[in-house]
Amino acid sequence: MAQEKKERTDRRIRKTEAQLLQSLMTLMQEKDIKDISVKELSDLADINRGTFYLHYRDVYDMLSQVEDSVFQEFNDILDKNFAPTGEASMHAVVKDIFSFLDNNRLIARTLLGPHGDLAFVNRMKEMVRLRLLRLRTQEAPPADDFDYYYAFITSGCIGLIQSWLNRETPEPPDRIASLVEKMILQGLSPMLPAPIRT
Repeated sequence: MAQEKKERTDRRIRKTEAQLLQSLMTLMQEKDIKDISVKELSDLADINRGTFYLHYRDVYDMLSQVEDSVFQEFNDILDKNFAPTGEASMHAVVKDIFSFLDNNRLIARTLLGPHGDLAFVNRMKEMVRLRLLRLRTQEAPPADDFDYYYAFITSGCIGLIQSWLNRETPEPPDRIASLVEKMILQGLSPMLPAPIRT
């Protein structure tokens, strides 16, 4: 009996948190976090403010908890793919990342959108950068050049991810992972005219 009551309570909590998350992401499509009030968020989620405060201190605390949850999952993916003994291919790594983004599409689209959180994006980029630095080999570019390579690739990938997340019918993760792998390995060469031979 006590177990059944606990399960009902847990379900109710999950439902409330899901309603609040959906409402926060909806509001952040239209405005910055600083312009969102607890009342507005609670009204949209159809709960009272007292219920909101059972879960979060304020909207910033809620956003922080959402981001921490995303980071933890993203970190787990990176740990799996960048393990010292791991031999995951670039395609497998990128596919895992795009599958993760696909499963969290609303959150990812919102946080990477015009009213999203730049600190969130930078934190994710830094997580990947640190993993890649650990994998440096003798053939890797010098440290200064590495930073340029990394800035070029990550900025391009962020732009591609934003474009992909905003499509009405986005390609599946496997297809977009192949495209990203091709872009990273071949650069812009497929788009440029062949050099004229003299």
